[in-house]
Amino acid sequence: MFNVQFPKLGIDLVINRVAFSPFGFDIYWYGLLIGIGVMMMLLTVFYRTPKLGINTDHFIDAILFTTVGAVVGARAYYVAFAPFKYESFMDMINIRDGGLAIYGGVIGGLLLGMVGCKIRKINIFDYCDIILGATLIGQSIGRWGNFMNQEAFGTNTDSIFGMISEGTTAYLKRVQPTLAQQGIMVDPMAPVHPTFFYESMWCLLGFVLLQLYFKRRKFKGEIACLYMIWYGVGRFFIEGLRTDSLEIFAGLRASQLVAILSIIAGVIIIVYNRFDFKGKAKTDAEISQMYSDRDRKRKIGR
Repeated sequence: MFNVQFPKLGIDLVINRVAFSPFGFDIYWYGLLIGIGVMMMLLTVFYRTPKLGINTDHFIDAILFTTVGAVVGARAYYVAFAPFKYESFMDMINIRDGGLAIYGGVIGGLLLGMVGCKIRKINIFDYCDIILGATLIGQSIGRWGNFMNQEAFGTNTDSIFGMISEGTTAYLKRVQPTLAQQGIMVDPMAPVHPTFFYESMWCLLGFVLLQLYFKRRKFKGEIACLYMIWYGVGRFFIEGLRTDSLEIFAGLRASQLVAILSIIAGVIIIVYNRFDFKGKAKTDAEISQMYSDRDRKRKIGR
């Protein structure tokens, strides 16, 4: 259990990482909240697929591939960039105590999900729009699992959202020398940025905006690009506050580097699809015709 305080908000909580223990087996809030996030994603997916004329049963098959790829990718990414070595293979695959990297989950899920799309003959760009548009609600809910574990927090702050607990104090005492070597000075006894909360709210806002924009998308794949830009911008700045980031490359945390690449890729794809090479904006009708022609050629090719 942890005693968690938000001094300037006058909030004092006692939280338990264990949600309940049926038959003596502990079920952690971390996994439970991730599960709830996945369920909300699926509800969004099931709402969206019929509107695009996609067979929901076929899409579920693709989601099975996505789920496997997401879990494997999230853990593999975390293990690969973790700033410490695991003592055994069992430690590497144990996710009950946390250690899932969102970017790894997105990359792994999309790659394997595309295999499912190929098998079920689902348009990959529609798939990416639906999945990534729904992913933000899962991320928003899942971040509260970090709160229950008292992880994914940032450096000291005197803002109204400042948080302090036994978990933050113990962690900062342990890593204070390492952070000092990186030029990051922390006071273990002072409140910290609840970066899990910042990211949760950023993802929730992004989810609402992308769902409202979905029916106005200008080309297939645009929602996926907007996800890459929206989440990338938020993650870049929020990651800069954290004290538990994965390895650093050329002064950037791993997730900041991926965020930058995601933003650049998203912008390039949108510009390419929205403008011709002379810099003239394409109309919605031109874009729709372009994708219709491409889909028709693919069907003829089969």
